[in-house]
Amino acid sequence: MFTMTYNSPIGSLYIAEQDGAITHLKFSPVDGAQKMTPLLQQCADQLDAYFGGELIRFDLPLAPHGTPFQMRVWEALQTIPYGATWSYKALAEAIDNPKACRAVGLANNRNPISILIPCHRVVGANGSLTGYGGGLSNKAYLLELEGVEIPVALSADIR
Repeated sequence: MFTMTYNSPIGSLYIAEQDGAITHLKFSPVDGAQKMTPLLQQCADQLDAYFGGELIRFDLPLAPHGTPFQMRVWEALQTIPYGATWSYKALAEAIDNPKACRAVGLANNRNPISILIPCHRVVGANGSLTGYGGGLSNKAYLLELEGVEIPVALSADIR
């Protein structure tokens, strides 16, 4: 496993690659040898374009590790369009398990490849910004970057 630190507008992101695929993008350190590989450079370049408002869809090989249920949730997350949000219920319905809202929330929380697998696009039923591993202010930043309008009443407590 190789890792790198990427300095983004929302803080340091730690990216890991193993066997030619991105396995982690987190807000906390990932173990592994710090070494720039072609894939990690490609990821950094795509993140630069994303944060610069020039990229709306990542094109990188991803290899998250999780349970079959988590994998279904993470696959569904990747279908949420740039600039859109879904509720946990909509995400549960997307995996044909409409009563699994709570389990979907837990799987969303365990997403090992933030931003690239856009768990930040999942919001509460009323549009509220619910938990995010990178912090609610970072979630708001990412959504606003993508053009999602955050109602002042829902974002007042995160700024």
